[in-house]
Amino acid sequence: MEHVEGEAVARTLVENHRHFLSFLERRVGSRAVAEDMLQAAFVRAVEKGDALREGESAVAWFYRLLRNALVDHYRKQAAEGRALEREAREATEEGPDPELKSAVCACVGELLPTLKPEYAELLKQVDLEERSVPEVAAEVGITPNNAGVRLHRARQALKHQLERSCGTCATHGCLDCSCQRRREAGSQQSEG
Repeated sequence: MEHVEGEAVARTLVENHRHFLSFLERRVGSRAVAEDMLQAAFVRAVEKGDALREGESAVAWFYRLLRNALVDHYRKQAAEGRALEREAREATEEGPDPELKSAVCACVGELLPTLKPEYAELLKQVDLEERSVPEVAAEVGITPNNAGVRLHRARQALKHQLERSCGTCATHGCLDCSCQRRREAGSQQSEG
C-alpha cells in the first residue's frame, strides 16, 4: 500500500472509530474490553495494511479484522472458562487443603476442652470427624433437631473462644494465625 493510500485508509478508520467501538461493545458487553480490542485491531491494521485488497473498502476490511478479533476473544474466554471449571472440579475432587485442615483442626482441638463436654463432643464428631448430625444424634440419644440446635450453640461457643484466643485472626479470617506462632514460641521456650 502506498504512503498516500495508507494515510487515506488510516483517516477512514479513525473517522469510523465510534462505529467500530459500538460494534465491538455490543458483542462483548464491556466498553473497556471493546476499547482494548479496538486498539489492538488498529495496531494490527497498521501492521497488515498491505492486506487490503485492491478495490476493497477499508471499512469492510477493518470489520473483517474486528470479527476475527471477536472470534479470538470468544475462544480465549471459552478456554479460560474451561480452565476455571477444571480447576473447580479438581478442587472439589481433592477436598479441602490438608495443610489448612490440619492447622484448623489443631487450633480447634486445643479449644475444645474449654467448651461444655457435650458441645466439644458434638463438634469433634460432626466437624472434625465429618460424621452426619442424625448419626451422632442417634448415638448420643437425642433428636436430630435437638442435635442441630446444640451444634449451632457449640459452634457459637467455639467462635467466642476462638475470638478470645486468637483475637483478630478469628474475627477477620486470617489464615496466618498469630496465636499459632505464640503457641509454637511457647512450646520452644518450654523445650529450651
